[in-house]
Amino acid sequence: MGKPHPIELRTRVVAYVDEGHGHREAARHFRVSPKFVNDLVKLRRETGSLAPRRQGNGGGHGKLAAVTDWIEARVAARGKITLDELAAELAETHGLVVHRGTVWRVLRGLGMTHKKRPSGA
Repeated sequence: MGKPHPIELRTRVVAYVDEGHGHREAARHFRVSPKFVNDLVKLRRETGSLAPRRQGNGGGHGKLAAVTDWIEARVAARGKITLDELAAELAETHGLVVHRGTVWRVLRGLGMTHKKRPSGA
């Protein structure tokens, strides 16, 4: 994912538009896309700020969002449960068929990751 443009550039672009220049002209002048200029002006109008919005989709709305507490309790109850076993229990108990990678991402989000020791202990 790309980085947001610096605040200094954002401020200069909006100031240029405020001086009466058009959005496309500002885009050419600062070598950015016209969409960036449009979005920037819209952002300032809506929020009053030029700070970039948070990138990404925000999370918390996937298949397993409703059963996160159950997953956490289940892992706490059965400490050595595997991802495949947990996925199977989700299918039996809640009717949610998910891949073990999906279960892993939920556990990682909960901070419940562990690394097995090489000695097997």
